[in-house]
Amino acid sequence: MGQHLAVRAVVFDFDGVILETEEPEYLAWREIWEGYGQDLPLETWSQCIGTRPEATSFDPFGELARRSGQALDERELRAQAQRLKAQFLGGAGPREGVVEWVREAQALGMAVAVASSSTRSWVSQHLQRLGLAGQLRVLACYDDCGAAKPDPASYLLACRQLGVAPAEALAVEDSLNGLRAAKAAGLACVVVPTKMTAHMGFAEADLVLPSLRAAGLASVVKFLAPLPQVG
Repeated sequence: MGQHLAVRAVVFDFDGVILETEEPEYLAWREIWEGYGQDLPLETWSQCIGTRPEATSFDPFGELARRSGQALDERELRAQAQRLKAQFLGGAGPREGVVEWVREAQALGMAVAVASSSTRSWVSQHLQRLGLAGQLRVLACYDDCGAAKPDPASYLLACRQLGVAPAEALAVEDSLNGLRAAKAAGLACVVVPTKMTAHMGFAEADLVLPSLRAAGLASVVKFLAPLPQVG
């Protein structure tokens, strides 16, 4: 980021950043795989994190069918995965520091949005449940742009809807697919890994934080875009 940049907007990823849904989904598919005598290691699942199966070479259903050699009911297994995911997710609240960052962004006069590879209905229902729907009105989701990360489409759409240039926005991500999408769109990116993504390499990130409570938004912006030196 250049020294004269003014950050005017913050664009949050949803799954893994606002709400930790990545682990429940992994646990759901791992349980299904175990029912067919198959192991689903995190390293294999990792390529799905932050994107959609159709955007990767790995699909949990297709790979299970291939490994098991059985004729599986795709609709039933995907529905089972959704039921298990909901059970594992339960009534989980937002990740630590998220609410504080949203409030701080508003206090600083910054626009806020979500850029997600998930569907709008998925993101909207959880934002409503978490009490954040009124604070995050601009949503750029998979069904809004027709592309999943690492494609930059969701970030580009979010910036257009906010009326800011990508270079004036800061992305908050938790995955490598998300980081690559943000950088491809031209945003600076802060990565806050989860235990599902902590093993990934985030060398392209502008900053990596253990949680959003580790640093306030204003201090992060100051770190990423320091004022020019005088003299």
